[in-house]
Amino acid sequence: MSSYVTPDGRTIGDVLLEVKNITLRFGGVEAIKNISFDVREGEIRAIIGPNGAGKSSMLNVINGFYHPQEGEIWFHGKKRRAMKPSQIARQGIARTFQNIALFKGMNTLDNIMTGCFTHMHTSLIEQAIWWGRAEREEYRYREKVEHIIDFLEIQAIRKTPVGALPYGLQKRVELARALAAEPKLLLLDEPMAGMNVEEKEDMCRFVLDVNAEFGTTIVLIEHDMGVVMDISDRVVVLDYGRKIGDGVPDEVRSNQEVIDAYLGVPHD
Repeated sequence: MSSYVTPDGRTIGDVLLEVKNITLRFGGVEAIKNISFDVREGEIRAIIGPNGAGKSSMLNVINGFYHPQEGEIWFHGKKRRAMKPSQIARQGIARTFQNIALFKGMNTLDNIMTGCFTHMHTSLIEQAIWWGRAEREEYRYREKVEHIIDFLEIQAIRKTPVGALPYGLQKRVELARALAAEPKLLLLDEPMAGMNVEEKEDMCRFVLDVNAEFGTTIVLIEHDMGVVMDISDRVVVLDYGRKIGDGVPDEVRSNQEVIDAYLGVPHD
């Protein structure tokens, strides 16, 4: 598949990330079994499957929380060595989590600012003194964070402790913090889980806007099939750690093995 432009004007480019023959074991249990797929620049790539299929484990492999026993990860055309998550973040891969991982006692603005730390060059001492280079660097990143706050329409809660926010807004703050890391590849682990219909619609809009306006490539785990089929360019389907489907939404929707394993067998 060469580069192409989607009907809504987005450009899907060359391969950004390639997962090659990944196998991940915990003791004698294979959570991921010889899985391969790629992610192309500018696309929204969904990973779906039943609970326990290995979806979150795959994200954890991509961003370095887990190191597979077999297989390779290629990013920007280069084979990646074993790295810590912080090193991978500096390469341009950011992540949100299935369970919200924010600093509940800190306000929205400060939580989002922590996403910038990956790229800051001043030392802890300089930051503590907050003078000279540290002051200039923080002002520069503060401007970027304020843009993200406006973009995600969370101006009204910028000084609110995130622990006092409703669930849907906490999810939006976590998305903002990931964007503050300026990712080339954004990994979203069930960003709409636990949301009501209105919150899901808002999050869908923001995911599409991030992809279109920032040009961010997105890998998305999501259980809501309506959401997946509406916003994804391609979908990979896992079941008990195996890949059972991979393609555009219409191809996946009509795959009988996927229907049997996940979407449910239709009845006359």
